[in-house]
Amino acid sequence: MKILVAMDTSAASQTALEGAAARRWPAGTSFEVVSVVEPSHLWTTTALAHAAAQRAEETVRKGVELLQAKGWEAAGATLTGDPKAAILDRARSLGADFIVVGPHGTSGAMKLPLGSVAATILRYAPCPVAVMRAKAGEKADFEARKILLGTDGSEWSERAARSIAGRPWPDGAEVRILSAVELVLGTTRALFEPPFFDTAFVEAAREEAMKRAQEAIAAAREILSAAGLNVTESISVLFDTPAAILLGEAEEWGADLIVVGSHGRRGMERFLLGSVSEATALHAKCAVEVIRHVEAR
Repeated sequence: MKILVAMDTSAASQTALEGAAARRWPAGTSFEVVSVVEPSHLWTTTALAHAAAQRAEETVRKGVELLQAKGWEAAGATLTGDPKAAILDRARSLGADFIVVGPHGTSGAMKLPLGSVAATILRYAPCPVAVMRAKAGEKADFEARKILLGTDGSEWSERAARSIAGRPWPDGAEVRILSAVELVLGTTRALFEPPFFDTAFVEAAREEAMKRAQEAIAAAREILSAAGLNVTESISVLFDTPAAILLGEAEEWGADLIVVGSHGRRGMERFLLGSVSEATALHAKCAVEVIRHVEAR
């Protein structure tokens, strides 16, 4: 497995690196640490440009040293250009299996929030993306002993389950599978707006949504149990968005990691799950993995 760790000089970025180094990955995994120097017309002297390049090179050097100290094979590169494009291009040329980023940080000479960079990577990455962060108010368990899998039964959710099943985890690790009965929210709101739905329609829709949630959980459980993982399950009928349900469950359960697919199905229609996975990744209080389709190489 090839892992690209995108860094800047922020504390969040350092936490992401430490999380990547501490996580258990398959044997033979290698890392590349990159930092991007963003050109700017505001840099009126070569001294400023040179200082920015030096900071980026030092960030990469220290990142590589940390990974190697943990026993991983690691190399580094300092890139130039727009951070979003440079990181995505590097991931494609490297054939990365994962991109690791922090949820926010600094970018370029103007210290811009890295949230927009992380969001773009989540949306357009050619491979899965891990947003590493420490859990609020406590020392992070980067080994991830409590893993929350959000599923809607789609092909993308199946890939997320297989991603978990195909990697090593600490002894005693538990995977909780969560599926939301989303139609309850939509049909309940519809009862108070014309045209009104009759009770039979609402009940049939609720039962169909519940059935899909149960089937989604059963499919994920089969994959994870076959890998020898300890699995529990949860079905939510809360009146909230999928992302809010995932975030609430993760916080209440004390999840170390949330895993979601990048596309899926909501209710009775197909839709892009990008907004759900992005909101979850950027606002969770623990690490998040968004399992995207891996581009052909």
